Amino acid sequence: MATKTPRAATPNAGKMSPCVWLYSSLLTLQYGAQPLISKRFTRREVIVTSSVLTCEIAKVVCALILMAKDGSLKKLAKEWTLVGSLTASGLPAAIYALQNSLLQISYRNLDSLTFSMLNQTKIFFTALFTYIILRQKQSIQQIGALFLLIMAAVLLSIGEGSSKGSSSGNPEQILFYGIVPVLVASVLSGLASALCQWASQVKKHSSYLMTVEMSIVGSLCLLASTSKSPDGEAIRRHGFFYGWTPLTLIPVVANALGGILVGLVTSLAGGVRKGFVIVSALLVTAMLQFLFEGKPPSVYCLVALPLVIGSISIYQKYPYQVKRKEA
Repeated sequence: MATKTPRAATPNAGKMSPCVWLYSSLLTLQYGAQPLISKRFTRREVIVTSSVLTCEIAKVVCALILMAKDGSLKKLAKEWTLVGSLTASGLPAAIYALQNSLLQISYRNLDSLTFSMLNQTKIFFTALFTYIILRQKQSIQQIGALFLLIMAAVLLSIGEGSSKGSSSGNPEQILFYGIVPVLVASVLSGLASALCQWASQVKKHSSYLMTVEMSIVGSLCLLASTSKSPDGEAIRRHGFFYGWTPLTLIPVVANALGGILVGLVTSLAGGVRKGFVIVSALLVTAMLQFLFEGKPPSVYCLVALPLVIGSISIYQKYPYQVKRKEA
């Protein structure tokens, strides 16, 4: 059976379909609204691990329902293999688990502003690994658009972190337990995103199936960590659903649907465009905070707005064009 080249599957050439625009818009709204939804409907007493595990279960259920609806669930029993699953989903899931651990270490040793600014480098590493793994090239204009996006992300991070105190710890501790972990986490984020895109576009692994597999792997890792973690002790002492109310399901389900949309956007549009969605969602959060909490957007947010709009427009308008050799 002849294998298809990655170039035929990459979304870089041509314009995005209306379906991709819809998924990207919904994901932007979900990302932007999630902090406000979680803040409003999740009580402080809720154990984080219980919320995350319930979200992963909800993602699996939603993905299986969608697979049953499109008929791919019937083919799963015949085509699914453990090796294929571990290659397509196991490795990215393990990388994301390590990335999250590094981010937790870094967040405790850096001030919010420095952490947020360094964390935006994952956009660059996503583009880099997309090129290395998928050979998906960027035009000069698209590279410029990526830098505009990173500038906008940095401005938004400054606006978010300017009112928060800075860390004043040991410089060596800040470097090795703050700066290094967040930079390594950004590299891993870019690698995992490119691997997910490779699995869905080259290996033709269903985005729904990847969501199921990665949720299961992530849940197993999280369950293993509860044996010694403070959350695990809290669950054993107070119960899994301690602090929950019926309204707690709202942010959990919203987050689960966001996970489904992440898989669809990565599969159909690529990890780089997912970066545009994430930064755009920061603007949505600022807008929703103004509408529902009366908190006006910062000057940094207003400056970042045209940068985000301009970067999206440039990236979409000037895709990389393959130079055809003259006969």
